Amino acid sequence: MTTEDTATERAPAAAGADAVSHKDKGNEAFKAAKWSEAVQEYSAAIKLGDKHKELPVFYKNRAAAYLKLEKYTEAVDDCTESLRLAPNDPKALFRRAQAYEALNKPEEAYKDATALFKADPGNKSVQPMLQRLHLIVQENAARNAKTSTKVKQMMELAFDITAPIEKRRSGANNLVVLAREPAGAELLYKEQCVPKIATLAKIEKDEQIYLNMVRVVAALCDNSVERTKGVLTELGIPWFMRVLDQKHEDCASTAQFCLQTIINALSGLKNKPDAKPNKELCKKNNREIDTLLTCLVYSITDRTISGKARDAVIELITRNVHYTALEWAERLVEIRGLCRLLEVCSELQDYKYESAMDITSSTSTIASVCLARIYENMYYDEAKQRFTEQIDEFVKDKLLSPDMESKVRVTVAITALLNGPLDVGNQIVAREGILQMILAMATTDDLLQQRVACECLIAASSKKDKAKALCEQGVDILKRLYHSKNDGIRVRALVGLCKLGSYGGQDAAIRPFGDGAALKLAEACRRFLIKPGKDKDIRRWAADGLAYLTLDAECKEKLIEDHASIHALMDLARAGDQSCLYGVVTTFVNLCNAYEKQEMVPEMIELAKFAKHHIPEEHELDDVDFVNKRITVLCNEGITTALCALSKTESHNSQELIARVLNAVCGLQELRGKVVQDGGVKALLRMALEGTEKGKRHASQALARIGITINPEVAFSGQRSLDVIRPLLNLLLQECTALENFEALMALTNLASMNESVRQRIIKEQGVSKIEYYLMEDHLYLTRAAAQCLCNLIMSEDVVKMFEGENDRVKFLALLCEDEDEDTAKACAGALAMLTSVSTKCCAKILNISSWLNILHTLIANPSPDVQHRGVVVILNMINAGPEIAKKLFETDIMELLSGLSQLPGEERAKAREVATQCLAAAERQRIIERSEDAEIPDVFAESAKITEIVDDD
Repeated sequence: MTTEDTATERAPAAAGADAVSHKDKGNEAFKAAKWSEAVQEYSAAIKLGDKHKELPVFYKNRAAAYLKLEKYTEAVDDCTESLRLAPNDPKALFRRAQAYEALNKPEEAYKDATALFKADPGNKSVQPMLQRLHLIVQENAARNAKTSTKVKQMMELAFDITAPIEKRRSGANNLVVLAREPAGAELLYKEQCVPKIATLAKIEKDEQIYLNMVRVVAALCDNSVERTKGVLTELGIPWFMRVLDQKHEDCASTAQFCLQTIINALSGLKNKPDAKPNKELCKKNNREIDTLLTCLVYSITDRTISGKARDAVIELITRNVHYTALEWAERLVEIRGLCRLLEVCSELQDYKYESAMDITSSTSTIASVCLARIYENMYYDEAKQRFTEQIDEFVKDKLLSPDMESKVRVTVAITALLNGPLDVGNQIVAREGILQMILAMATTDDLLQQRVACECLIAASSKKDKAKALCEQGVDILKRLYHSKNDGIRVRALVGLCKLGSYGGQDAAIRPFGDGAALKLAEACRRFLIKPGKDKDIRRWAADGLAYLTLDAECKEKLIEDHASIHALMDLARAGDQSCLYGVVTTFVNLCNAYEKQEMVPEMIELAKFAKHHIPEEHELDDVDFVNKRITVLCNEGITTALCALSKTESHNSQELIARVLNAVCGLQELRGKVVQDGGVKALLRMALEGTEKGKRHASQALARIGITINPEVAFSGQRSLDVIRPLLNLLLQECTALENFEALMALTNLASMNESVRQRIIKEQGVSKIEYYLMEDHLYLTRAAAQCLCNLIMSEDVVKMFEGENDRVKFLALLCEDEDEDTAKACAGALAMLTSVSTKCCAKILNISSWLNILHTLIANPSPDVQHRGVVVILNMINAGPEIAKKLFETDIMELLSGLSQLPGEERAKAREVATQCLAAAERQRIIERSEDAEIPDVFAESAKITEIVDDD
């Protein structure tokens, strides 16, 4: 045998030995409850031992770890692989049955449990599972039989064109309900419902039935990869595009929901703000996902679809390109999707030509948001370079044609860039000749060129440095355009002047224009906003002008007193038009002073004065009283409903602005009920879980404020009481302010008192440790709020078990009973009383504290009757916990103190006196103390009471 042959034989042997070593390490990690570490070790064993005789063991052991991690799909896969290698293995069958049951697949679980029982009839673990599953399978079979009959009846009714329309509508409604149940969905799919829907869609004229058929398709695809692929094969992506383009009012949104459901099913995403895709599922279904999204991108510029359908497609893309979704941004750039989006951006709704696309008033805004979202996901310089190059290419191609149409369209596209990925837009404007071209267009007599040039100049003056440059070159042009006879040109020129005149921000010391100019401009905007007969576009631009001018405190006060203007702004918002979003919401932000404020450190102010630097000044009309009055007016005018209509935007920056306003409204206690009444909680919940970090914090703080003032059963009814917990816990971070921490803790305190489901969700979200952290804060209100919250959480058995563990939780709680703050001491003593009433271990843990006697002395002699009462309850619980603990207590002076307490006068001490008497009576029952026979009153309360030996129960 050669040396090479020997080495070849040794290599598998060495790999096998390493595989077994990893398996052993995995077993050790599993025993230590380190499930993730166990998975890693078993995975290494599988990788190294692909031909090892123990490979089935590696798989079924990893399945056990996956079960502990609640990764049931992975557990099923591993057990299946183990059973392929070693058929009928009892452990693999049992674990797969457990996983199937957790995945709510009782039939599959029952099949495995039955196979296990046949292979190992004496297995005691499988018998209760088999009995439980047998009942479920029987019930399901009976239910399925009923469902099957109903499915056939409803299908006959809905698909029969000759049947009365009301009966068909009822049948279609029932089909939607049936499709949303797992059993019903499976039966509908098997009954060839999909091809029947495809046939019906070609001839169906009733809008309600048509929409319900699309909803049935969505329900069939929900959470089922197999059915989703079948639906895509049967219907094809063009079918969904046709549905998107139907003239029925709700068809675009229903088809959009259906397509998102298909993407979710293929990727593992959920219709929740914080959901993330399953990477393995995405990899497995990559071809289908890529095909679907590519078709959507290509359809952006389809000239045959409606504006609403186009908006729905772009919104779908926006939702799925982000890194938290399908990470599809770079792929979109690769297939030249940016050029298609810019083609859409370059369209004008009222300017039609031969190959014009149908767009809505919101299309440009939606496309700008999409471009911004794509650019956000260009994480490295090379990707950003590719993005910019494709934009450059589009602009150059358009400018190669010298005609007016090309100049107009490229200017409109640049405006969209400046409203979306601003950095890229600024790079384009900085290119040689671009700004000169725009200014030249503004000076022509052509109304269209004037209009688009105005819009571009407004968008280009977003930053102070750009505003200064445009002030020098553009103000005179804008002033001239303001005297145009065309209202569309006048209002745009007005907004340009407003924007350039407001670049000083809220700094009262900076006035780019003369005194009183801001109020004159505001009055001009107001006339456009409220004048009867003005179209929505002109009113929208007037709102944009006010958005800039209301940085001035005098303009704020003037506007808030003008009810007609406030009503006009509210009406614009309630329409839900995305193009109105920026102007309306920014105006509200300014009126509420909800913008980001720079913290003024006194030392830095003095230093700036010394260095003769400019110091921002706050206007007297921006004092708290004026701000609160403005907020109250807006709330009473219905600002919550208006903002809820606009909150459906995919723009995270706009969501942040909306959250800021709602948080400012919730800052006033008397207005929080109005926010709940007007449906603000639903919008806030969404914004608290997605968007910018600041936006999420503002939305979460608003929810916390609502939870403090209003009964959580009313404010957060049903599922919302569970959904609100994560946003509140997200405020318990060090980067959040102390006020945010405090309000979150107070809201969680109220929620924890609701029911066990809420407490379990707080525990599941790792909330207990986050709340406990604030017990150690050197801040009176934070410590108090954390203690009160923990007191309510102790009503849960799982929290009690945490305190029973190997930790210092009981010790820390007991030490806080001595706190100088009465409310903190009361909450901690109450929590300790609850713990000791249900846990002997916690009673024993108190005696392990070195200063336990001092703590009990403090509780008995506490000047607060409430703390004293709770403290004596703790002692009573310790006496009742067993003779050993009771003996240790009565070896001290506790009995004398309780005796004295039982005779204290005063009504406020009545509860403590009663419990002290119960303590002494309990000690007597346990024969720790005896009565004196010749005493007329029980000597248990006298100094002559004596301690006797404790007799073991055994």
